Amino acid sequence: MISPPSSTRTPAAARHCAVEFQALPPRIGQVRRIVSAQLRYWRLDAVLDVAALLLTELLANVHRHAAPGGGHGAGPAPADKHCTVELSLVGDRLTVSVHDHDPRLPRVRGTASDEPLPTSGRGLALVASLSESWGVRARPDGAGKTVWFSLPVPAPEPAARVRGRAGRAARDAAAPEPPAAGPAPVPPPAEVEPAAAG
Repeated sequence: MISPPSSTRTPAAARHCAVEFQALPPRIGQVRRIVSAQLRYWRLDAVLDVAALLLTELLANVHRHAAPGGGHGAGPAPADKHCTVELSLVGDRLTVSVHDHDPRLPRVRGTASDEPLPTSGRGLALVASLSESWGVRARPDGAGKTVWFSLPVPAPEPAARVRGRAGRAARDAAAPEPPAAGPAPVPPPAEVEPAAAG
């Protein structure tokens, strides 16, 4: 389910989008495409690739590790991988959050000096290295957690400047090519009539 932007939860200048789904492999690809389309709609192409990569890492963690109720028999059935992805654009900051029902908090693996670097489980290390900031917060009722990251976004160009640049490019493409630059031709010397004698 996709929620439209809500002006009641965020300031007027902010944008918000949420997608609820089951974190299963075919659905993860669909949600990634939905999020990519939303970021293009918001004209955030500059951060689209990084945001999609980091989101995929967080969703893969939900698919692999989330056990509702922490695997103790509480909460929804263990097969339930229900989660929510939220995008929030406020000013020059995009925040991507993934909420799931497992209260266990993840940790970055391979960070201790005596801990060997694993061949898998490095998704949070990637999130930490590519995002501006990231974090994890448990829900107060113990019914899950949120893992999030934020990315700085460049200021959008004014629409008039983009249109002007596109118009100039179209004119330049349609204009005939100027002749090759070279030295200007030198006119032949003027003939001088001999002066009459006498």
